[in-house]
Amino acid sequence: MLSYDLYPAEYNLMKIIWENEPINSTELTKKCLDKLGWKKSTTYTMIRKLSQKGLLKNEEATVTALVNEEQVKKDESEQVIRESFDNSLPSFIRTFLDGKKITEKDALEIKKIIEEATK
Repeated sequence: MLSYDLYPAEYNLMKIIWENEPINSTELTKKCLDKLGWKKSTTYTMIRKLSQKGLLKNEEATVTALVNEEQVKKDESEQVIRESFDNSLPSFIRTFLDGKKITEKDALEIKKIIEEATK
């Protein structure tokens, strides 16, 4: 299974790319300065690192993601459940909901998700 293992700073850059792709690398550096306070050199270093990880493509000064946001979120959530909850979804849900109340609407939506996943 492919694991993306993104650091928070890498994820923040990926979010900007997902929201704006394809994006010119010069425009990306401007957005990173504005949103993240990064210098141009920091942005280019991060682009290079994420390209080496196989997550980005930077061709002719145009940056595009090679993975979508949902793939990364799915991988990260599976990793949390695997590593912190012994791969037990019920244990994760119990811990997450401990002491919390959810709306009837949310409960019905979760029930529907579970029913679809068990078909």
